[in-house]
Parts: sequence; C-alpha cells; structure tokens
Amino acid sequence: MTKFDEATQAIRVDDTTYDVCLDDGYSMSGPLNGGYLLATVLRAAVDASPHAHPVSTSAQFLRAPVPGPANVRIEQLKTGRTATMIRATLVQDGRPYIETLVTTATLDVAAVPDWSSGPSTPMPDPAGCVKLPEPKPESRMNFSAQMELLFDPPTIGWLYGDPTGRPESRAYFRMAEPQDPDPYVLAFAVDALPPVVFSAGARGWAPTVELTWHLRALPAPGWLTVLGSGRLISDGWFDEDVEVWDSAGRLVAQSRQIARVGRG
Repeated sequence: MTKFDEATQAIRVDDTTYDVCLDDGYSMSGPLNGGYLLATVLRAAVDASPHAHPVSTSAQFLRAPVPGPANVRIEQLKTGRTATMIRATLVQDGRPYIETLVTTATLDVAAVPDWSSGPSTPMPDPAGCVKLPEPKPESRMNFSAQMELLFDPPTIGWLYGDPTGRPESRAYFRMAEPQDPDPYVLAFAVDALPPVVFSAGARGWAPTVELTWHLRALPAPGWLTVLGSGRLISDGWFDEDVEVWDSAGRLVAQSRQIARVGRG
C-alpha cells in the first residue's frame, strides 16, 4: 500500500458509515486539497457499491475540514446492472463538509474509443518543461511533496511577474512515490494544478465551491498530462476545466469546477 493509498483509506464501520483520517500531508497553507478529499470520499463510495469505478462525481464543498478523524456517510440512491448512484457526505465533528453524488460503474480496461478528439492544447516534451521552486517551509504547502509536476513554462510566468493574461495551467503529473495512476489518483490530479486564474494575474487561495469530474477510461502506467483552462472570470468567481490524458494518449478524466477568485 502506498502512502497515498493509506492517506485516502476508508474503513467500513457499518452499511452507511466509513471512518477516514484526513492527512495533513495534503494541506495547502492550512486547507486540504479538494482532489485529495474527493479521493478519500470515493474510496468509501466505491467500497459500498457493487461496481468498481467512480465514473461521475459531483461535489459541493460546504466548508474546509481539518486534518484528523472524519467519517463518510453513505446513502445508496439507486442500484442497477450497469450503474449505482450514491450520496456520500464527508462529516467531521458531526457537521457535513463535502456533499457528493457519485455514480459508479465497471469500466473495461481493454475498451477502445469509437471516437476521440485530441488534447485541447499541445504540450512540449517533458524535457522542455520545468518544475516549480520548492515551497518555503513557512508556506505549509505540504501537498506539493506528494506529486511531481513538470509545467509548460508559459503557464507559470505568474510566478515571476509575467502571467500570460489567460486562465490556463498545464503540466505533466505523477505521484512522488512510484504508483501507477488509478481512479483515485485521477481524482487528485484533476485538482492538483495551480488555479488557472494565476495565469490571468490573480493570486491567493482560490477555494473550490463545486467540482464535477468524470472518469473516462482506466489510465495506463506512466506520466499523466493535465491541461487546465478557464472561460470566464467575473464578479469574484472563475471556472476551471481540466482534461487528463494518460501515457497511451487516451482521455482518462475530465472536470469542471467553479471557485472564488483569491486575494493575494
């Protein structure tokens, strides 16, 4: 079991309750990363389902949980031959923190697409990409140590005072500890990039309010390509679309979230 598997582990208590322990290693200057939290909730939802894979997840982030013990409460809404729908709620100290609707199914690892578009934006070879500088200890960006990201250089120009002026973020992604990507790693990956508004000139924590993501295929081993973009920044809100491609060139995950523009 990898450290990520341990950090997202959900232990069954009864038919409707799972115990989890939220890991400070996935915190970002205090708050826990939303993709990490979803991976944890999905461990419980999939375990409670007769189907193996979380193909669609819609999450409302009600408030920010803190590292430590919590529960996932499960309500099965409908079970069918090809899909099961579950409501899964992350609860801490008796209060709901994340409310999700999860659809599970069982995907065929050998499935071949009938049709697929290509990535929305071409990426340079990994040799032409760059890492972010190591965060300062006082920043408490603990989750950065859990993954490796190689960025398309223009999309981190904001770090040096030269943002592109467009909401965008692009990088190659893999876990820091050797691990083949799986649906839970994908849940983490869709929320692992710096917020796309940084490239548009915004700074500061950009809290997610709602995030929906889809598992489109089971990923091949190797690096993932994560492409993020936005369509509108207005009135203190922004949207962020993410697509994830695996090493075999297949679209394996898609997400869209709406979030608040941070204040630097």
